[in-house]
Amino acid sequence: MRTRNRVFGLGAALALVTALAPPALAANPIVTSYYTADPAPLVVGNTLYVYAGRDEAPPGDTNFRMREWRVLSSTDAATWTDHGARANIATFPWAGADAWASEVEPRGGKYYWYTSVNGNGAGWMDIGVAVGDSPLGPFRDAKGGPLISDSTPNSSGLNIDPTVFTDDDGQAYLYWGGYWGARAAKLKPDMIELDGAVVTPSGLTDFWEAPWMFKRNGLYYMLYAANDTNGCVTDSAYACQRYATATSPLGPWTHRGVVLGRVSSTTNHAGVVQFNGQWYIVYHNANAPGGGNFRRSAAVDLLDFNADGTIRRVTQTTTGPPPNPGAPPGPGTNLAPSATASTSYVSPWESPAALNNGGTPANSADRSNLAYGNWPERGTQWVEYTWPTAKSVNRVSTYWFDDDQGIDLPASCQVQYWTGSAYAPVPGQSACGVAGNTSNSTTFTAVSTTRLRLSITSKPDFSTGVLEWQAFQA
Repeated sequence: MRTRNRVFGLGAALALVTALAPPALAANPIVTSYYTADPAPLVVGNTLYVYAGRDEAPPGDTNFRMREWRVLSSTDAATWTDHGARANIATFPWAGADAWASEVEPRGGKYYWYTSVNGNGAGWMDIGVAVGDSPLGPFRDAKGGPLISDSTPNSSGLNIDPTVFTDDDGQAYLYWGGYWGARAAKLKPDMIELDGAVVTPSGLTDFWEAPWMFKRNGLYYMLYAANDTNGCVTDSAYACQRYATATSPLGPWTHRGVVLGRVSSTTNHAGVVQFNGQWYIVYHNANAPGGGNFRRSAAVDLLDFNADGTIRRVTQTTTGPPPNPGAPPGPGTNLAPSATASTSYVSPWESPAALNNGGTPANSADRSNLAYGNWPERGTQWVEYTWPTAKSVNRVSTYWFDDDQGIDLPASCQVQYWTGSAYAPVPGQSACGVAGNTSNSTTFTAVSTTRLRLSITSKPDFSTGVLEWQAFQA
């Protein structure tokens, strides 16, 4: 479950090591090498992700041209790494065009990407859902058709801008809508089916589009775009971000005021998240070189609250927020949740997300919190953690996976680290335990590294697997 101020252990990003673009310097917009729009933040472990559609309209074009969704990440909310396109129109075989606003929500070790997309059928915009095993995917169509379309009873006049919020009791809620048509519905635990009727929230004064829901101190907050001239904007071709509060997820809502004023683009779309103790608002504007109403760019700034829980009006900056260092890890802190996991090979039905998703296995056959396995591979395979900055590590703990079928406990293992030019065994390594139904601890002389690898050698005629692999701060 998740409220917007909760965080989760980081799942594996890719099955193989992926070279990432170098972090961009701190500034607003956060990336200027291409145009990004409708940004949606998500905190996973010590990483802040931003999911955004890509504006591809050529100069002078007066229509939205959007075919893919991109992902950016940061560990300090000030410098950003570009992970490229992680979903596109082709992710949904039933879709035809228009990769509009989206948002990602975690559930049960998976990540559900809710998107605004043209269904290429009756009506115009639909809401689709893709799913992946990590914040970076890969993502695939989770439903085979729209979750919301014009045929959905009581759907919005324009079915766009989905946002999903999961409350403390595990109940997930979907909000969406445009053309003054705010809508909401409960989701079933599978996250791809509605659980009951679509409702029309009350109290969202001057709602136009772009809802965003979060919770703070037991109070529910809804941000949304408005284009009225009653204290919002002076030209209704533009929009501001208003907000309302409620004591229950479906309202009724009480309007509280403007939180983000007019930006340099006509559209105004924002998301709010707490990261390392600080609240942030992510939005778009037209401030990148060559930018415009159809060439928008994501920006991030600080968001603060008054003592009574009301939100202070956001100050838009060109510099972005100062780096947020977070709480430095102390000795004995498990650094695995902050790492990106990868592997030499993973079985299609298993997931490297199991390595560092914080599970506590009951035994070596426990699949309840995902499992990593490399069947049908034999011999030596590896799993690996990568951090954006060097970490000092002196101990790992490994809980092996044994399904009593093709995956068995390994014959041996070895911990290795990246020296900057090659992998080498960690110095002073104690025995690398291979016992089942327990956590096997391996200690060694502290190393400072950006990559830590576990080399695993199988028994003859068997493959190997891991349920949880921890790496501890020295």
